[in-house]
Amino acid sequence: MVNNIESTVASTRVRLARNLAGYNFPNRLSPASGKEIVRIVSEEAIRLHPFNLYSMDEISENVAQALCDDHLISADLAANRACGAALIDEKDEGVDGLRGKYSIMINEEDHLREQYIIRGFNLMLAYCRLSTLDDELSKNIRFAFDKKLGYLTACPTNLGTGLRASVMLFLPGLTRTKNMETVARIMSGLGHTVRGVFGEGSAADGYMYQISNEVTLGVDEDYILTEVQRAVLEIVKLETLARENMLDADFDGIKDECLRAFGILTNCYKISFDEFQRLISAVKLGAAVGFLSVKNFSALDELVSELRPANVGLNFEAPPTPGERDKRRAAECRAALKKIVRR
Repeated sequence: MVNNIESTVASTRVRLARNLAGYNFPNRLSPASGKEIVRIVSEEAIRLHPFNLYSMDEISENVAQALCDDHLISADLAANRACGAALIDEKDEGVDGLRGKYSIMINEEDHLREQYIIRGFNLMLAYCRLSTLDDELSKNIRFAFDKKLGYLTACPTNLGTGLRASVMLFLPGLTRTKNMETVARIMSGLGHTVRGVFGEGSAADGYMYQISNEVTLGVDEDYILTEVQRAVLEIVKLETLARENMLDADFDGIKDECLRAFGILTNCYKISFDEFQRLISAVKLGAAVGFLSVKNFSALDELVSELRPANVGLNFEAPPTPGERDKRRAAECRAALKKIVRR
């Protein structure tokens, strides 16, 4: 098998919820005040960092969906055409060469939802980079803060630090051995929540799950990050054992499934996203257990994002038909897998 953490942890995201002092929360905010907040935040943020501003009333539905697919904005923000906006920098590269993505959602559930997303497992780095940005913003923007309650947020579950630390996990072993409900129950008892790939209420497409902290009040940031890290490492151990049990039960069948999936994806002429996602999940499983050799496991996760319908649609000047999208997806998949997978 490849490195257990590398083949299980897809990405790390840290999010901070903040609100400007002196303004109603977004659900009681007038459009004029909402646009004023967009101006205040964007002017300060762009002064600090090379963000691009996306106004929800100006971008197309396809661009908005592509940003959602990349986890840079939420569906709730995309729906706020009155005063929703996002500041995004997808090309951050620190002095250590590790690249991540900054995103600030403006006027979603809170005035600001600051995010930093990085491939792989690196909670401390993600928090450090986002916290630095948050500190700089707070020098000229006064956030709503109470000495007892901490940062004030629209939802009480975000009071205190306003910090959500989440990790995206690829868990085919636990899913196929029907142990995910048990894992979710254990994590809930430890103060964490397990959700689908797009957060609350979403499905676990392609064996992908998010784990994040539930408690933000009465604890500090170091505690949250340490506990989420501890939980993720425990899930990685459980997933490794589940994969071993799965292979012991049906080695030949699983190997055949994974190699067949690779064969189809490297030879198909057109493919829908649903079929692609099912087959690429089998390829990822094959890479995780050693049936296929990959240069960079995270490249498979990036490929899933790149070939979602909205992202494929960005390659066309005019809105493509489903058939045109399916042919483009197949071509890009064939080319990418030749570079990613070694036979």
